[in-house]
Amino acid sequence: MKTPTAAFGLSQIGQISVPVRDIPRAVAFYRDTLGMRFLFQPSSNLAFFMCGDVRLMLDKPEDAEFQNHSSVIYYKVEDIQAWFAKLKERSVKMVDEPHLIARMPDHELWMTFFRDPEENLLALMSEVR
Repeated sequence: MKTPTAAFGLSQIGQISVPVRDIPRAVAFYRDTLGMRFLFQPSSNLAFFMCGDVRLMLDKPEDAEFQNHSSVIYYKVEDIQAWFAKLKERSVKMVDEPHLIARMPDHELWMTFFRDPEENLLALMSEVR
């Protein structure tokens, strides 16, 4: 059996899929509330956004198996307190206040969690120096 070399490894996310029940409502949230760059909507069941170098796909799954599965997407921001306030102003359902997760040698890791209109859990993260 061949063992992987140190050069082997997945290192870049190209796309993340988030299941939704209502595409127009989800598009409005990600585009208008979160300010993400809308790319295209090839059908009534799919919509695509750009988030840095990662594409986000909103998908209205036809198969029940995939309707309630979501990964937590962590959006990296500079000023977590300011972003928390902006999202609250936009009536985003916040789960908690920004809080310290870990003290690292060169920064502190802060997070806060919120939900989209489909109840998918999302997060803001900030590396505070």
